[in-house]
Amino acid sequence: MSDESPLIRSLRAAVAAAPEDVPLRLHFTELLLAEGRHDEAVTQAAVALQHAPGDEAVRDLMVRAMQLPTVGTPPPAATATPPPPTATPPQAAASAAPSPATDGTQPPAFDWSAAEQEVADVVGPRFAADPTDPTDPADPADSAGAGDATEAPLTADGSGDPADASAWDIDAPGDVRLADVGGMQQVKDRLEAAFLAPMRNPELRKLYGKSLRGGLLLYGPPGCGKTFIARAVAGELGAGFMSVSLSDILDMYIGTSEKNVHDIFEAARRQAPCVVFLDELDALGAKRSRTHHGGLRNVVNQLLTELDGINAAQNEGVFVLAATNVPWDVDLALRRPGRLDRTLLVLPPDAPAREAILRYHLRERPIESVDLGKIVKVTEDFSGADLAHVCESAAEYALLDSARSGTVRMIGTKDLLNAAKQIKPSSESWFVSARNVAMFANDGGMYDDLVAYLKKKRKL
Repeated sequence: MSDESPLIRSLRAAVAAAPEDVPLRLHFTELLLAEGRHDEAVTQAAVALQHAPGDEAVRDLMVRAMQLPTVGTPPPAATATPPPPTATPPQAAASAAPSPATDGTQPPAFDWSAAEQEVADVVGPRFAADPTDPTDPADPADSAGAGDATEAPLTADGSGDPADASAWDIDAPGDVRLADVGGMQQVKDRLEAAFLAPMRNPELRKLYGKSLRGGLLLYGPPGCGKTFIARAVAGELGAGFMSVSLSDILDMYIGTSEKNVHDIFEAARRQAPCVVFLDELDALGAKRSRTHHGGLRNVVNQLLTELDGINAAQNEGVFVLAATNVPWDVDLALRRPGRLDRTLLVLPPDAPAREAILRYHLRERPIESVDLGKIVKVTEDFSGADLAHVCESAAEYALLDSARSGTVRMIGTKDLLNAAKQIKPSSESWFVSARNVAMFANDGGMYDDLVAYLKKKRKL
């Protein structure tokens, strides 16, 4: 959050790095309460309660986070005669029970012993298949939870001259590796053979005359982790990472957009090794024959010029990756050998990847005896973003139940199954369009991987 203090930000990162450190999480929760962030405090207290169900300090903090009176403390005497009771709908009464009355009186003490049976004394394993809580993997979904949309684009800071190196943000080499990507073994193997192995072995590359000329184009349905995979490639190479989108480049003044393209590559050259990630390439490099705006055509021309120099001496250590949902809308010149000539199909996550994504999105939510195997089976063809939405919807069901009943309960397998039934895979519409392209526009075998997948799924 932009309005939170540096201490809160630091503690949030520390808790994420050490999720089982209960004292640290309690300290973080106390600070959240001090700043009036009661919703976040309840979430943190619930996670602490799972790790230390019998800890009195954790239980007392949960009471304060939920703004409930302490167990055994009688309600204060009323200072005025209360008004006669009026009929109140049961749901409204349940949702209003935890809050103090507007006339200053307190409701009867919350029956913590009943809630304790749910979340304190008898807290089952978080996952049904594994009684231990494994170390959570790095986010394999891209995304936000989920997919491509979960990461904020790295843009110009808007200050000073764009030619200044500080005008373009380049992330330092991260610690995300391909091993952090759940499943997707075929994608990893293709990346290793076509892109990573030649870059990591310069002696063998020289022996076999393997050229680094060209880049890699990732394509597939939205929300399937293309951006996360690009970051993992940067981590494998120990390179900086710069994400570029259309909004970073386009400018209202003639010539500025083309200069922005050049300045982005210049910044990458100065801080090599660096991965330049061109997000939504169909917007940046749309087919010029269909583009009526002269500025966009000039942007494509400038991008072609920069890609042509990818193997030049001054461009050593600059690696270009691009992602798109609609590769058939990308200008063919960009996909010419020597430019973005390698393509990689990124499909919806397979079963191991879905399990890893679900574990990530459930890592700090109050869950009990969740059978991930059942959830994985009913979420075939779900993207990473779809799986994040399943977890969010399941949390909403449990939260609404708790608000209505006045009793806190864990998220269970049934909540996740119900959420999965209500959500349709977002990749279905993409495959409808891709099927037509695979059938009628697979010139030169450009989409052979897509054809093979559609035949395997009996969609072609």
